[in-house]
Amino acid sequence: MSAHDAPRLILASTSAYRRALLARLGMPFECLPPGCDERRLADESVPALAQRLARLKAEAVASQHPGTVVIGSDQVAVRGAEILGKPGTIERCTEQLSRSSGHEVVFLTAVHVVDGRHGRAESHLDRTVVRFRDLHADEISRYIAADAPLDCAGGFKAESLGIALELGGRPKAEI
Repeated sequence: MSAHDAPRLILASTSAYRRALLARLGMPFECLPPGCDERRLADESVPALAQRLARLKAEAVASQHPGTVVIGSDQVAVRGAEILGKPGTIERCTEQLSRSSGHEVVFLTAVHVVDGRHGRAESHLDRTVVRFRDLHADEISRYIAADAPLDCAGGFKAESLGIALELGGRPKAEI
């Protein structure tokens, strides 16, 4: 397939993290905001929430750009029965990480791809369990200052310095 035949690829997201991940493939793409309501529905399971949001994002952008390939994604972090959103502030991030200390947090990442050229769609749900070691307050403060995870589900960046907070994790840099 030549570059002329390659489908137009759109990431239905404004996330800098998702953009960076997709850019690693070295393929041209554009990012467009999906503009979806991301509230959880009554009695909706956490996996169903992640899958629904990924599908909604992809379908919203695909409906505006027929004949393209659109990728939608969503991630939900959960500790026990509690959904951990994006903390937004240092105080909320500190609280989330303090409560995650010594516990498991499950990250559910859903991806939905709409192929508008062929009228097909595919979905996938990935489940990643992070086991946090016991964390001290000063360690949490240093981590937040170094990695700035305020816009990440659970206040944690597994692809960055967050690995140093995991049980058995190996720091990439001193935090």
